[in-house]
Formats: sequence, C-alpha cells, structure tokens
Amino acid sequence: MSFGHGGPSWGPRDSGTPDWAALAEESAAKSRRRKWLLIGGGVLATAAVAAIVATAVVSAGKGDPEAGASASPLPGPADLPPESADPAPSFSSVAPAPPPDPMDFITDEKKDKQPITVDGFFPGKKLTSGDRVHLKGPTARTTRCAEGTQGALGAVLTRNGCDQLIRATYTRDGVAVTVGVAVFGTEAQAKKAVEESAGGVASLSGGGVPVFCRAGVVCRRTANSYGRYAYFSVGGFTGGTNVTKDDRAVFTAGDDLTNFTFHQIRHRGEVQASAAASAAASAAASAATA
Repeated sequence: MSFGHGGPSWGPRDSGTPDWAALAEESAAKSRRRKWLLIGGGVLATAAVAAIVATAVVSAGKGDPEAGASASPLPGPADLPPESADPAPSFSSVAPAPPPDPMDFITDEKKDKQPITVDGFFPGKKLTSGDRVHLKGPTARTTRCAEGTQGALGAVLTRNGCDQLIRATYTRDGVAVTVGVAVFGTEAQAKKAVEESAGGVASLSGGGVPVFCRAGVVCRRTANSYGRYAYFSVGGFTGGTNVTKDDRAVFTAGDDLTNFTFHQIRHRGEVQASAAASAAASAAASAATA
C-alpha cells in the first residue's frame, strides 16, 4: 500500500502535530516559578518565627535590664523549699572519759569483784606452750595461806594479810611444777610479801603425781607479784633428783607455768575493764536518748 499526497504528514509545519520543544520550555518555566515560590515562603516563615521569639525574649526580660536572654526567672525566697523542722545535731564539749585501765581492777580488792576460783587461774586439763604440753594434776585452795607453804613463807604471807592461796601442779616428762597464787587486799601487800619471801610454796602431789621437792631435795623456786596477787613456784624431778643450773627442762617448765599465771592475772583485769567500759557506754547512750 502506498500513500499519496492525501496521506498524513509528520513534519514540523503540520498544524496537527504537537510542538514538543515549546511544551518542554513551558514545563521548565513552571518548575522555576514553583521553586522560587517555595523558597520565598520559607523565608517568610523563618522571619515570622524569629519575630515571635524576639517578642518572647523582650516580654521575659521586661522591667529587668540585666535579664538578658534568659527565658526563666531565678527562684525567689518564696520558691525555696521550707527549712527542716528537725533540730540541728549537737555535740558535747566534754571529752569522753579514757577507757579503764585493767591494772586498776587487780590492784585493790574494792574494784576486783570477779570471783576467785581455781579454774579462773588454772583452766582446762593441760597447758600448751609452743610444742610443750604440761598436764594439770592436783589443785588446792585454802584461806589459811600458811598451810600451803614451806619454811618461812607461811609467816610472811600471814603477816602481810594473805586472804587465800590457790595451788596447781603440772607435769611433763618427769618434771613437776607447783604454782601458788596468794591473794592480798592491795598491791602494796603483795609486793611486800614477795620482797620478804623466804622458803617457798609447798609442792602439791596426788592424783598420779608422786611427792616431789620435799625432804631436803634441791628444787627451783620463784616469787613474783602482779597487782594484788603474789605468785610462787617450785619445780623439780618427780624421781627426787636434785635440780642443777644445767637442768633446762625444769627451768623451761617453771617459766611456762609462771608466765601463764602472770597472763591469767592480767587477763582478769582486762575482762573487768572491758565490762566497765561497756557499762559506761550503755549508760551514756541511755542518757543521750532520754
């Protein structure tokens, strides 16, 4: 099939054909106008917001030239929280009393109120000192102090006002030591008894411990005091052999027992001082809360 002069024509001069270039130019012009309208509207909106903010700032600072740009006024006295109704803590200007001295409780019978017993000075069934174990044997307690002594010590104790004498014997590997604690009313009496001491405490046998340090056998004797207590020892061999300065086993056993006795007397004072301090603290606490 062929087309003659009466067929359709797609040339640019044909009035029935759209002008695509003109349409494109018109669309671009409309886009540019819309863009400028949007930009102009944004500028106007920004200016309006700035004007509102400026008005708020001026209103907040009105009447106060130093207000600056602060949007919130500082709190006044009426805005502060009310003061607490609780009273302020108070502190005493009086310094607390110093803790009691344990020595005060073992130098005078008026303060030394803890019961005096054999187990209080010689507790348990044995004494361990390092790797040495001394087994406790017989014990005794008497208010007739001279009965537990030998030689002139009985008269010395009686003359200085001895109230009672407590004894205990310990043994280890053929060595026996008897320690005696003489109780006096004051520290001065105990010291004087030691200064005047002669003879010694009598060895205490029984309960499987044979008689020792009697009938002229040479033994080691010691005498010391602490507080209102004087303590004495006599030590030797259970077989009746005389003690010499080279018999270290006897000296070591005697030192173990006398050191232990000293610590027991001191512990007696510490216990009573601690109890007195606790009582004073409880009384002070009660007075503070009354």
